[in-house]
Amino acid sequence: MDRRRFLKMTGAMAAMLPWLTLPRFAESQPVDRPIGPMPAAARQSLWYGTPAPESNLLREGLPIGNGRLGALVGGDPSSNVLYVTDASMWLGKRDVVLGDDGQFDYTTEHFGSLVMLATLHLSVEGHEAARITDYRRELDLGQGYVRVSYRKDGIAYTCEVFASHPDDLIVIHLSQSGAGRYNGSVQLRGMHGETSQAATLQGSSGTASSHFEGVLENGLRYATNVTAVAESGTVHADANGIHFADCSALTVLLCGGTNYSPDLARNTMDASVDPLKLSIQKTQAAATQSPTMLLRTHIADYRSLFDTMRVDLGASTKAQRKMDTWTRLQARATAVAAVDPELEASYLQYGRYLTIAGSRDSLPTGLQGLWLNSNTSPWMADYHNDINIQMNYWLPDRAGLPSCFEPFTDYCLSQVETWTAVTHQHFNDPRNGYRNSSGKIAGWTVGISTNIYGGGGWRWHPAGNAWLCNNLWQHYQYNPDRAYLARIYPLLKGACEFWESRLLSVSVTDPATGLVREVLIDDADWSPEQGPTDAKGNTYSQELVWDLFNNYRQAGSLLRKDPEYAATIAQLQARLYLPQVSPKTGWLEEWMTPDNLGEPEHRHLSPLIGFFPGDRITTDGSPPALIDGVTRLLEARGTGGYGWACAWRAICWARLGDAEKAYRLILTNLSPSKNHSNGTAQNFFDMYALDASTDAFQIDANFGTPVAMLEMLMSSRPGLIELLPALPKAWATSGSVTGMGARGGFRVDLAWSQGKVASVTIHSAGGSRTRLRWGLWAREIALQPGKSVTFTPGPGET
Repeated sequence: MDRRRFLKMTGAMAAMLPWLTLPRFAESQPVDRPIGPMPAAARQSLWYGTPAPESNLLREGLPIGNGRLGALVGGDPSSNVLYVTDASMWLGKRDVVLGDDGQFDYTTEHFGSLVMLATLHLSVEGHEAARITDYRRELDLGQGYVRVSYRKDGIAYTCEVFASHPDDLIVIHLSQSGAGRYNGSVQLRGMHGETSQAATLQGSSGTASSHFEGVLENGLRYATNVTAVAESGTVHADANGIHFADCSALTVLLCGGTNYSPDLARNTMDASVDPLKLSIQKTQAAATQSPTMLLRTHIADYRSLFDTMRVDLGASTKAQRKMDTWTRLQARATAVAAVDPELEASYLQYGRYLTIAGSRDSLPTGLQGLWLNSNTSPWMADYHNDINIQMNYWLPDRAGLPSCFEPFTDYCLSQVETWTAVTHQHFNDPRNGYRNSSGKIAGWTVGISTNIYGGGGWRWHPAGNAWLCNNLWQHYQYNPDRAYLARIYPLLKGACEFWESRLLSVSVTDPATGLVREVLIDDADWSPEQGPTDAKGNTYSQELVWDLFNNYRQAGSLLRKDPEYAATIAQLQARLYLPQVSPKTGWLEEWMTPDNLGEPEHRHLSPLIGFFPGDRITTDGSPPALIDGVTRLLEARGTGGYGWACAWRAICWARLGDAEKAYRLILTNLSPSKNHSNGTAQNFFDMYALDASTDAFQIDANFGTPVAMLEMLMSSRPGLIELLPALPKAWATSGSVTGMGARGGFRVDLAWSQGKVASVTIHSAGGSRTRLRWGLWAREIALQPGKSVTFTPGPGET
C-alpha cells in the first residue's frame, strides 16, 4: 500500500505521526578519536583454553556487534572464522497473505526471515593446534572485544577482533611480539550464491580487497567488502581471495550492509544507497588509521555505555577464578557447588554487553539478535510480540543503557503506519476468528510475529499493541522526557482506538455481592500460547488493555492533549472486567472462568501480566486474596523450562519477595546446556531445547535473567523505589551495584553488607519526587534534576 492511499484511509491519525526513518547503512560521520591514556577497565571476561570449532560456532563462538553489524567469532589460530549478519538482511515480501483461517502466512517466501550476510575465513599457515601452546580465547566484557593469544616457537601471537560503532565495521588485527611472520589467506564468502571480486590497490603491495554484492528476490540490495592491510610483507588479491606473505602484522577490515529503509514512500528500500560503495568507503577510511587507534576508538565508545553500571555480588574463590568459563559453569551446577557470585555478576554484565552490541542505531534485537549460524534460523529469527521482544527491552533502562532502548522505539514508530493499514484492511476478514464482532475497526494491532517490512506472521495478536505500548510507556517512566512522550503518543492513542472498537459489553454476577453489572471484555482471543483460541475476556488481554488505557490517560494529561478522548477512555477503563481468583484452583484466573483450560506448567505467565510487567497488582496495594492467587498460580507454573520462562518466573518471585525461589530460577538458567537441553552454552548464549536432538539459540533469556537479578536488588514503580526486595543468601555477605535505573527518572547506587543496606545514593535523571523503602525504613525524596542524595541507614533501622 502506498503512502497516499494509507493517508486517505486513516486520515488525521497518520498525519500526527512523525515521519521517521531508522538510522541505516549510510555514509559515516567524522569519528572522534580518543586522546591521552585510557583509564583502567573493569576486568571481567569469558575465557576458554580451547578454540571454538566452526561446526559448533553458535554455542562456542564469541559474539561481537556494533548494533547494525554483528558476527560470531571462532575457529582456531590456523583457521579463524567469522559468521557475519546485518540487522536488515531480511528475506520476504511487502505483501499480506492470509490463510484459509484468516491468519498470516508464516513462511520465508512472504513473511521472510533474517539471514546471514557473509562468512570470512582467515587462514594462517603453520599455526595448527599441534604447534602452539598457552592458548587463551576471551571476550573482554569490560572493553568489548575478543582476544586470542598463544605462543609458537617461543613467540607470543595475538588476534584481536571487534565491531566498531564509530567506524561502522569489523576489525581483525593479528600481531606478534618478536620475529614471527604471518603467511596465509583471507576468503570472503557470500551466503546467497554470490561471486567475490578482488583488487590489489595500485601503488601498494601492502593492501588488497575483496568484495561481493547481490540482490535478494525481494529487491533488497546488499554488499560486503573486506580489506587487508599489512605492516610489512606483501598482500595481493585474486579470484581465490586475499593472500598475505611475510607479514609482521596484519589488519583485516570488513564492512557490509543493505539498502533497507523503513520509509514506506521508498517501498522500504532506498535506491540511492549503494551498499558496495559504502562498504568500500568505510574500509578505506579505517585503513588510514592505525589498528591501535581503531581499537582505542572502539573501546572509548563502548565504555561510554558499559561503564554506566558496576556490579559486585560478592567474592568468588581463587580456585573458581582459575577455571575457564565453561568448566566454571559446569562446576557451579553440581549438587555440592559453592556459590560463585562473580560468575553470576559476569552473566548480568554479559546481558549488558549483548545489549550494547545488538541494539544501537539500527533495528531492534529479535529472537537471535545479530548472531546467526545459518540462513534457516528457528522462527525466522523474527520479532515475537507475545513476550520475546518485550523481554529484550526490559533490560536497557534498568541497566543504565537507556539509549539502547531507542531502536525499539524507532522500529515501532517506523512500522505503525503499515501496521495500521494492514489492521484496517485485514483484521476484520470474515475468516479471522479473532475479528471484531462489532464489525468496527480502528487504530492498529500486530501479528504475534512481525518483520521489518510492516508484515505480520503466524497469528493475529490483538493485545500485542498494548504490550508494545507498555514497553514504550515504561521507558518514559525511567526517562521522563516530554519530547519522547510526544513521539509515542500516537501509538498509544491508535492502540486505544483499536480496543475502543473491539471491546464487548456483557453481564457478569459479582460472586461477593450477587449483583449483576455490565463489563467490557476482549472479543474472541487466545491466551498465549495455550488453551482455546476463541475465549472471551482472557486475563492477558484484560490486564494489558487496562494498562494501556491507564498509560494513555497519563500521557494525554502530561501533554495536555485530547482531554475529551481521555475521558472516553477513562469510562471504558472503569468498565473493564478484571480477573478474579478461581474458587476451584485458588489461582488467579487465566480465562474468564474458574476452570483451568490449559497446561498448569505452561511456559507463558500470561495471566500474571498485571503483576509484571504491569503495576495494577502489587503486594502492598492489592487484597491479600489476590496476591495469594498470584502466588499459587506461580507455584503451579513450576521452576523449570525455557530460559525466558524461568526469567519471567524469577522476576515475579522477586516481586513477591521470595529471594531463594527467584535465585533458584537464576541458577536453572545458568545450568550448562548439554545434549541439546535448555540452559547456558559455552559462550553464555541461552539455548532452547526443541527436541531430544535439536536446540536453538534464543536471546531473550540473556536479557530477562539479568533483569531478574536487578529486580532482586532494587524494584521500582512511579513513586516508590524498594531496596533489596529479594536478596538471596548467596549474595548477602556484601556487594554493590551502581547505575541502576529506577522509574520516576532516577539512578540508584546501592551497597549492602550482611544482608542490610550499607548505603544508597539516589541521582535525579529528570525525576523530582519518590519514596525510598527498605523493610520498615523509608524516606521521602525531593531532588532537583542532576542532583543526588545519599542515605546510610543506621543500626536497627529495618
